[in-house]
Amino acid sequence: MSLPALTTPVPHSVGLNRPQRLLPPGACDSHMHIFDARFAPSAHWPRTPPDAPVAAYRQLQQRLGSTRTVVVTPSTYGTDNACTLDALDQLGDSARGVAVVDPSVSDAELARLAARRVCGLRVNFVSPQSWGTTTAQMLSTLAGKVARHADCAGWHIQVFAHPEQIVALAPVLQALPVPLVIDHLGRIDPAEGPSAQAFGVLRRLLDSGNTWVKLSGAYMRSAVRGPSYADTLPLGQALVRAAPSHLVWGSDWPHTTEAPGTVSDADLVDLLRAWAGSDAVMDHILVDNPARLYGFGATS
Repeated sequence: MSLPALTTPVPHSVGLNRPQRLLPPGACDSHMHIFDARFAPSAHWPRTPPDAPVAAYRQLQQRLGSTRTVVVTPSTYGTDNACTLDALDQLGDSARGVAVVDPSVSDAELARLAARRVCGLRVNFVSPQSWGTTTAQMLSTLAGKVARHADCAGWHIQVFAHPEQIVALAPVLQALPVPLVIDHLGRIDPAEGPSAQAFGVLRRLLDSGNTWVKLSGAYMRSAVRGPSYADTLPLGQALVRAAPSHLVWGSDWPHTTEAPGTVSDADLVDLLRAWAGSDAVMDHILVDNPARLYGFGATS
């Protein structure tokens, strides 16, 4: 069963179709960004951010049928999490946040973020950062600080890295004292899929039970442009076989890495269904897994 097609497009989400199946109560989009003109970009950021406020994202939720979300501070704002915190205030208890901070962040600041429903820190090795180059030492330092907030539900480190960086960082990632979340399929090339060296690293991390992978950003490395991104099927399906209880899904709306008007979020939900192989597994990825990772309550 699916909902009827839209009559008005959703900003930054091409098409009027909805997902092929009605999503379950509590379905979570575990990776998206809010860009609001009220908040100035960091001086280091080279591009004009899109207009993607909470009101536009709510339209996307209506299109997809999702109800929970995780707002991730984009590199655009450097270490200023004001836009994300404002979005969390607007979205309420159905939202959690992942912030960006530098290694000097104080325990008091982390406590302030936790009080606003932030439950993770993103460490980005890919995009330009306001401090310059992200290092393994920075990752370890921040993980140590997060460990002191282990009593707060869902606190974790989220890493965005190229596959070769994941391979090089493997010993550091394995030793982190807090849960680890890997962004965007580890940016693994679909042409390599499960045979990629980075997939082997992800598999060992997943087997340890302390790591999660975001099934998101399929378009970042796909050679098959939407709607199917069919070359990602072996990779996504292999991750589902390896660790179905440690995967979450994210739209990556408003898709700032892609040309405007090229990504359909409804098609991305359908791609998740193809990766999952069954509605039951898909529901675990959309509801049960993010509820455990981010500390959401039970669905009504």
